[in-house]
Amino acid sequence: MKKAIIGKKLGMTQLFDQRGNVIPVTAVEAGPCVVTQVKTVENDGYKAFQYGFGEIKASKVNKPMAGHFKKNDVAPKKVLREFRLDGDANVGDIIKADVFEVGEAVDVVGVSKGKGTAGVIKRWNFARLKETHGTGPVHRHPGSQGACSSPSRVFKGTKGAGRLGCERVTVQNLEIVKIDAENNIIAIKGAIPGPKGGIVMIADSVKA
Repeated sequence: MKKAIIGKKLGMTQLFDQRGNVIPVTAVEAGPCVVTQVKTVENDGYKAFQYGFGEIKASKVNKPMAGHFKKNDVAPKKVLREFRLDGDANVGDIIKADVFEVGEAVDVVGVSKGKGTAGVIKRWNFARLKETHGTGPVHRHPGSQGACSSPSRVFKGTKGAGRLGCERVTVQNLEIVKIDAENNIIAIKGAIPGPKGGIVMIADSVKA
């Protein structure tokens, strides 16, 4: 990767291109981010840059993190993320939305919306059982999942009901439609993971 930034999802809206076509976009408050740490091959075994995003009171930072910020002489930040990027940067450098350009392809990483405990139909797209001829009140149940005699159990990993969502999701090759450098807002074509206010990471696409 050559460049990346941390942002906060603001929500979805729509823009119009020069021909009047509607483009659904997600607005992201991207940055400003501060380089809070630089990792090198000599000291850490690999090259990476740690970015900080979002303001937080110093009184709300625990002692280990306070020492981390004090060591690098940067103000405390609410969110820290690490990126393995090409190029050079120094501690204290500011990364803003204008690091990207309109028309670029980016990958967006976020945590999807949590939907709680869900059944097999919603979670895995199972088909319903028939609702007539004595099926009983089990129309949305998964049905038989293991033989009775051998192996007399349900194998681990079998699809079933359980927690849905709230997992790390990457959406690739999304197009940047508009950049508001003054307000650090990036409009990305399409939907991205997470709820409004969720933290996302934007980086140049690995497949473009």
